[in-house]
Amino acid sequence: MSLRLTRRTFLNSTAAVAGAGIVAPLLSLPAFAAPTVGQAAPAFTGTNVDGKAISLADYKGKLVILEWTNHGCPFVRKHYDSGNMQAIQAEATKAGAVWLTIISSAPGEQGHVSPADAKARAASEKWAASTTILDPGGAIGRAYAAKTTPHMFIIGTDGTLLYDGAIDDKPTADKADIPGSQNYVRSALAEIAAGKPVSTTSTRAYGCAVKYAKTSA
Repeated sequence: MSLRLTRRTFLNSTAAVAGAGIVAPLLSLPAFAAPTVGQAAPAFTGTNVDGKAISLADYKGKLVILEWTNHGCPFVRKHYDSGNMQAIQAEATKAGAVWLTIISSAPGEQGHVSPADAKARAASEKWAASTTILDPGGAIGRAYAAKTTPHMFIIGTDGTLLYDGAIDDKPTADKADIPGSQNYVRSALAEIAAGKPVSTTSTRAYGCAVKYAKTSA
């Protein structure tokens, strides 16, 4: 099952963010080789906001969720200002999963933050992620072909990529759309917890283009 943007939805989403100078969903994005659902998730090592090296291998045997974010993106704000993202983070981590929030905005680009700023924002907005990884060079983002903020991935306990795509089926920046949406991440986590295969494994991520360094585009 794939998420498709209708022309009306695309235009509405574009209009919603045009005044803010934000890149609309799924415009010109870097062409990176995407990982494959059902195969091993790409290995990576990055540095979190506390200056600690974090590797995917550190969480062998754990369910891992990756979330790409950019605090200035209205599609991200939809999920954080409503508390929706924090609620899913809390549900996942309480159930024993590891949630890694990743910021791949390059220096000088929207969403780039210092470790101190990232920690302050996480505290003020009550993030419930396990940790936040800063990826200003975009190496982790490119490894996963992360295209938008948000862009979500779920990695199984055996290291297999189980989900790649959007957080839900409402590609807008409107908080009012959250209650009536199908949250793909929450649904996938429920199926995994029940010992069932993930029924929707890949959807089309929506949001603002990840602000990679222009030289890496």
